[in-house]
Amino acid sequence: MRLSYVSSCSARTRSTVLVDIPPPPGPQQPPGGQYPPPGPYGAQPGHGQAPGPYGYQPWGQGHPPYGPPLPPPAPPVNGFAIAALVLGILCFLPLIGLILGFIALAQIKKKGERGKGMALAGMILSGLGTAFLVFAFASGGAAEFWEGFKEGAQEGATFSVDKGECFDSPEGSLEGVAYDVDKVPCEDKHDGEVFANFQMDDGSFPGDAAITETADEKCYTLQPAYAMDSWAVPDNVDIYYFTPTRQSWGLGDREISCLFGNKEPSAGLTGSLRNDETTLDADQIAYLKAEQIHNEAMESAPAEEYVEDDLPGHKQWATRVSGALTEQVGMLRAHDWGAAAQGPVTALVKDLDTARKEWQQAGRATDADVFYEHYEKGANLTDPKQTITARKALGLATNLPTYYEDENGEGGGGTGGGGAEV
Repeated sequence: MRLSYVSSCSARTRSTVLVDIPPPPGPQQPPGGQYPPPGPYGAQPGHGQAPGPYGYQPWGQGHPPYGPPLPPPAPPVNGFAIAALVLGILCFLPLIGLILGFIALAQIKKKGERGKGMALAGMILSGLGTAFLVFAFASGGAAEFWEGFKEGAQEGATFSVDKGECFDSPEGSLEGVAYDVDKVPCEDKHDGEVFANFQMDDGSFPGDAAITETADEKCYTLQPAYAMDSWAVPDNVDIYYFTPTRQSWGLGDREISCLFGNKEPSAGLTGSLRNDETTLDADQIAYLKAEQIHNEAMESAPAEEYVEDDLPGHKQWATRVSGALTEQVGMLRAHDWGAAAQGPVTALVKDLDTARKEWQQAGRATDADVFYEHYEKGANLTDPKQTITARKALGLATNLPTYYEDENGEGGGGTGGGGAEV
């Protein structure tokens, strides 16, 4: 029909330029002396030629014959049908795939497009996926899946190093942002050694400054549990930490890792700094636990350096030290010491008991002069150098740390080394 319509139009269009020309004489003249009517597309039929299967052949030479008509183009495939099939196969957002399938069927029916099979297949697969999700939510399986997904994502975005493990940083530094570490034996040279891990509270991201402040404060309080003998920690070692980044916090990362590292990163560490219940004997543990009580009290001194500026604060401090000495003396007396340590520890206990009384009097001082009088006597009796003999008998470190010798109270191990975000 389409070809006939075009031919008819061509004949009518071109009829305005055709003239009645007599045929040439000769036997080739058609009967009646007239040319046949114009053929399709305005062409004249050839002499003595019968119409072809699709109309008359063109008249004259050098004109190729007309071929068969081209078949109509196939209608396009509906895009929603393709999307529904893809979502159904991938089981991704199955409810969306089901909706897209319905839209595709409606458009295919209206526009005559292809893709009905795709739409139906996508709807079936999406329906199965939707049913599975409903069952998973009803049975609690979805919650387990989501938790597993978050844990997997967190493991891919963060890393964790356990207490007592040593590692090397690929960047060769314990500051900045770390994406991974290489765990190595502590006997070999390494960049860091983890001595504690702890979790921050849940909630919104508190900010880098708040996290660093928490790490700085908590890591120093956790150090004695891992390195009970602070004298055994070299002066060139400082405390560092791994903290969460804003990105890892969003994935549930709340862990802060406290670690030892060299103040000179290129120097590294060799050997473990761990000295706790896993590496010390009973006498060493008893002595260090008692000593730690005294150390904590001494570190609670008021911010004002001079007694005249804060006499009440210094008196309260002296009272705390006196109470700590009372507890320390009681613990040392209660322990059954080995033969080698019995004598040195007994002598130390005697000095500590005398110091306790002086610190007690300082806490009751009526003015700064009286405070200084008792404070100086008590401080001399509790001087760390007085413990070297007992330490040697117990097999503990005897090299006095430099922070005891610094007049300003600052020395090795006195300040934080920094931290890396993970």
